[in-house]
Amino acid sequence: MDPVSRDLDSENRDSRPRKDSTADLQTHMGDMQITRGGDMLMDDYDVGDEKSDVAEITPDSSTDEPQDPLAHDFEGMKARMLPLLPDLEPESESIYTWDIENYRSLTRKERSPKFDCGGHPWRILLFPFGNNVDHASLYLEQAHGDEDKPPDNWYACAQFTLCMWNKNEPTIYMCHTANHRFTAEESDWGFTRFSELRKMFAQQWEGTGRAMVENDAVSVTAYIRIYKDPTGVLWHNFINYNSKKETGMVGLRNQGATCYLNSLLQSLYFTNAFRKAIYQIPTENDTEKKNSAWALQRLFYLLQTSEDAVSTQELTASFGWETKHIFEQQDVQELSRILMERMEERMKGTKAENALAKMLVGKMKTYISCINVDYESSRIEDFWDIQLNVSGNKSLDDSFKDYIQVETMDGENKYFAEGYGLQDARKGVIFESFPQVLHLQLKRFEYDINRDAMMKVNDRYEFPEVFDAAPYLSEGADKSEPYLYQLHGVLVHSGDLTAGHYYAFLKPTVDGHFYRFDDDKVTRATLKEALEENFGGDYANMVNGHAGFRNPYTRTLSTKRSMSAYMLVYIRKSREKDILLDVAEQETPTHLAKQLNEERAALEKKRKDREEQHLYLPISVVTEDAFKAYQGFDLTNWESDPNAPSTPQTYRVLRASTVGDFTKTVAESLRLPAEQIRLWVMVNRQNKTTRPDQPLADLDMTISQAYSTHSTRDKPFRLWAETMTNVGDSKPSWPNMNPVPGIAPLVLIFLKYFNVEDQTLRGAGHIYMKRTSKVAEVIPAIQQLMGWSPSKDQALMSSTSSSSIPSTSNSAVSSPSIQLFEEIKQSMIEPLKPKSTLQQAEIQDGDIICFQKALSEKVNLTIASTGGYTDAREFYDYLLNRIVIRFVPKIATEQEESTFSLALSRKMSYDQYSAKVAEHLKVDPTHLRFSTVLSSTGKAKQPVRRSQGLTLAQTLMPALATYANSNQRPDTLFYEILEMSISELETKRNIRIQWLPEGVVKEEPADVLAPKNGIVEDLVPPLQLKFNLSDEAAGKLRFYEVHGYKITKYLNINSLLANISDYSTLFAELIPEEEDHADDNDRAIDAFHFDKETSKPHGVPFRFVVKPGELFKDTKERLSKRTGIKGKQFEKLRFAVVQRSLYSRPTYLNDEDDLSTIAIHADDQLGLDHVNRTRLFAGKGDSIFIR
Repeated sequence: MDPVSRDLDSENRDSRPRKDSTADLQTHMGDMQITRGGDMLMDDYDVGDEKSDVAEITPDSSTDEPQDPLAHDFEGMKARMLPLLPDLEPESESIYTWDIENYRSLTRKERSPKFDCGGHPWRILLFPFGNNVDHASLYLEQAHGDEDKPPDNWYACAQFTLCMWNKNEPTIYMCHTANHRFTAEESDWGFTRFSELRKMFAQQWEGTGRAMVENDAVSVTAYIRIYKDPTGVLWHNFINYNSKKETGMVGLRNQGATCYLNSLLQSLYFTNAFRKAIYQIPTENDTEKKNSAWALQRLFYLLQTSEDAVSTQELTASFGWETKHIFEQQDVQELSRILMERMEERMKGTKAENALAKMLVGKMKTYISCINVDYESSRIEDFWDIQLNVSGNKSLDDSFKDYIQVETMDGENKYFAEGYGLQDARKGVIFESFPQVLHLQLKRFEYDINRDAMMKVNDRYEFPEVFDAAPYLSEGADKSEPYLYQLHGVLVHSGDLTAGHYYAFLKPTVDGHFYRFDDDKVTRATLKEALEENFGGDYANMVNGHAGFRNPYTRTLSTKRSMSAYMLVYIRKSREKDILLDVAEQETPTHLAKQLNEERAALEKKRKDREEQHLYLPISVVTEDAFKAYQGFDLTNWESDPNAPSTPQTYRVLRASTVGDFTKTVAESLRLPAEQIRLWVMVNRQNKTTRPDQPLADLDMTISQAYSTHSTRDKPFRLWAETMTNVGDSKPSWPNMNPVPGIAPLVLIFLKYFNVEDQTLRGAGHIYMKRTSKVAEVIPAIQQLMGWSPSKDQALMSSTSSSSIPSTSNSAVSSPSIQLFEEIKQSMIEPLKPKSTLQQAEIQDGDIICFQKALSEKVNLTIASTGGYTDAREFYDYLLNRIVIRFVPKIATEQEESTFSLALSRKMSYDQYSAKVAEHLKVDPTHLRFSTVLSSTGKAKQPVRRSQGLTLAQTLMPALATYANSNQRPDTLFYEILEMSISELETKRNIRIQWLPEGVVKEEPADVLAPKNGIVEDLVPPLQLKFNLSDEAAGKLRFYEVHGYKITKYLNINSLLANISDYSTLFAELIPEEEDHADDNDRAIDAFHFDKETSKPHGVPFRFVVKPGELFKDTKERLSKRTGIKGKQFEKLRFAVVQRSLYSRPTYLNDEDDLSTIAIHADDQLGLDHVNRTRLFAGKGDSIFIR
């Protein structure tokens, strides 16, 4: 094999690209394969899908074109196959030819001798019989070996062509071209399916009469050009890319569709003066998730100090956003304005007050100046940003000229100047000052009247790196300081209205470079990438017949760029150093670093705990105090609030430690000697209760052994800590639970006390009794435990704990003042028979006996009258059906106490839970009305009907659930305090009326309560009161029903309200004066609005007077007055006569027509044809907000 190598001097390159030098990229994308690590074989795959933004491949066979250069014409072949790439600067070039002999005798993998390009060794890698395919596989490989390792972080951006050719017949050749970023990890790149083996060895290569591999020999030439990498990411695959390491900056993680938010936040963050002002907001004492200022401070601090991309979840949570807001792209300008308003509010009264206004607010003057008299009306307003038209303008200057263009008011549009009457005038806007930081919103999204939809404007629109704003200032503006602005940021949208992506190009320092901030990735960018590539418009150098480039978000082909700037940030050159000042970490709020360090330490502890989790066992322990504080079933609630005193304490215990060691740990937490603590294993019974079963007597047993012996695998290990108090100086002695011959065994019983007067059920302690004892013998033990005397009043004295076996007396046993029940399970509370033994009553270790004092009938009646319970079984039933309901005022108030929660029973009737709420609010329960809550929106549904047979559970969770009633919250109700009782309200009907004060352009809704059997006249007084109508005006009210945006019925004052359909809209208006004073020859016609087709009505229909003999151009003037639609909006209307039939065709009217001669049928209507603007936003989500 005879290598022929040639290095080309970069000064003597042929830089003339040819039109036919590049073939279609997509055609042979699948030909490219890579092998990694030298000897590693790669499976066949489609590189176009895997890495299409990295590799460009151009296969070509020139045997069909005799005019093409021959394979041994290396300069000609280089110019033909390796044209210079635009906007990139070559660094070095090489051409190397490898002559291969004895092709059929080659091994599975062969490498050429090394050759040099760009100061680094290269070679050709050949799989002569295919890399697991039936094609010869050919690659370019960087040839740094183990002894000659490449420098750290070495890479080379190479454009290369590999050509296989017949050295005896140079017209026979095949070439493939690609671009690749060679690194130590990706050391080779090329073509797995370079050439089909069958064709290579065929007697004729594509009809030439000779073979590609002839006489078992072939030549391979490599053409390589190394390019300089101005951004450091040319053809980068971004695997293991570290933004912080490469650029010193980090990005923001995308939560779903928050790229628009990320681009805005990065822009604000790198406006360093803005960041410093945010840091100055005092948030030390207000560190909670709903504080947006604190969340923004934390975000900025993390961007400044973090090594990895930062999450925006805390910030969006502080805004009050839910998941649906995270996945909706919103308007950046609206978000920016709301964010500024919130930060301004937080800065009031602090040293940062007015900092944002001084930085971001300019002033503009809106004026109307008379031409012939000395009169001007003007108003100066602040602006935070400027919205500029893109459509119809070619550059930023054009948009500003369009913004301040002067409109002449003359003819019928003259201006009425006070003291001068109607005058010719000029109307316009002019700027008085521009802010230090100028935010320009480019209106890339506009309504297209031809397509009847919102569309993105992708027209070419140029903006400069340096912008002079002085020409757009008023003559009297202060121009002592130049109004030259330096481009600081370009916020870009790529895609169209329905699908796209946002990112930003920002220049963080005065003399630095632009960087691209694309969510979590930050890369260096060129000036062209930041400016020219975001002008929009057509792609450059488009070849005739080219279908265009594919939009990555819509997957459609287009000849226009889908990426274009939608927001520009300029900084006044004279203030750049003030705005882009350094913000040192020492200037950040100290509490932020402290909080984050604590959080990181907590996370590190959690991580360590997870790693050591197998060494530890979590154990939950119920104590005497927790049992006494608990109100509910069983001994405790294992899933209650961790801070509640009744919640079991959880310990993280080494599995290798002993029961004795853990007993000491529990004793220390209870501040008792270990000898006074005995641990019991708790087991799950079949009736779904958890009770102590046996004590852990072997203190030398390990925790792991105890768990495996006494607990079920994958179930929590639960213990009860028995305590012994008042032992004095003697050594504690625990009752022996082991059976002793001749002695009746003991049973451990837990006692609960139902206090009827306080309506509480809490643990009282535990006792030991002999199994042969009578149930009645428990009563003296209770009296001793509670400190009650049988001969005295049954008043509660004190609560003590005892583990001793009480003595009994006949007088105590016969005491009838205490009632006993056994708590078997939640739904089974049974009374105990006093004469039965504990063994006959099936009382075993861990069972619970509930007791209550028997009160007089008078006391019981008093308690029951207030909704209380006098029997323990009733109270248990209440606990079983207890539910905590949150009550929220239907009409929002600023008083926090207006929202509250109550524990109620699911079995309560409307009147019962209404009484409880009324007691809390201190109002009359008959004046309360409740509404269920939609779970999806949090809004009120229909009011709850007052029915004695309807329980609270049925109201919140209907048994026969439909979509309408299943989509409601089971734990919340809205409440209203009415001016009348529910009974009186049930005799009335709520009627929603749409009041029309000014034609049809404005609607004001009014809800009126009227008698169900009333008439329309009953609606007049409430409307008169609500809208301050005079008696004369009230007498001229007209009511009409509308269905499907058309008038269906006119109502007189005696019309029954019961006849008004629930599916119609009721409108009310004052009868117009022209209708009230109409001539005998005049007649009225119904009018409605439609959008192109009469089957698409919209808007508010109305009644209009038709005058005989009137030209329609005069009729339109009256129509404008009648509807309240004026100016350009009225000029867009088209008018037609339409028959009431749904599918009738409209007869459009001209100015010279006479409406009275065209609308001659009784069912004729006047139609106003114009765009239904409410439809344009019907699919849009809720408006963006910040809490």
